[in-house]
Amino acid sequence: QAQLVESGGGLVQAGASLRLSCAASGRTFSSYAMGWFRQAPGKEREFVAAITSNGGDTRYVSSVKGRFTISRDNADNTVHLQMNTLKPEDTAVYYCAASNYFSIVARTYTSWGQGTQVTVSS
Repeated sequence: QAQLVESGGGLVQAGASLRLSCAASGRTFSSYAMGWFRQAPGKEREFVAAITSNGGDTRYVSSVKGRFTISRDNADNTVHLQMNTLKPEDTAVYYCAASNYFSIVARTYTSWGQGTQVTVSS
């Protein structure tokens, strides 16, 4: 299983941008589909974005379409989430995860990072 470490979270004002990064260990990173999920206080973990193993296809939850972009660099074992025009409702802990399937379903992901906090003030 891949080991994943997220970075890039922080406190920003509404309308600002952040870029989250997830560094993966292991030689098999390029074989995994990758996803970003988030969990706000008192809410269940929510799918945000996913990307196929070769980066050829992506999927987003409707609330972030047009604002967030997922990308990956298989040479560097990293996946990124560029978040633009942030809103207070984007406040959550963001997790990256690895899966053998290109999926929006959390239970299909077998490796998870520790999470990074994103807080958007109004």
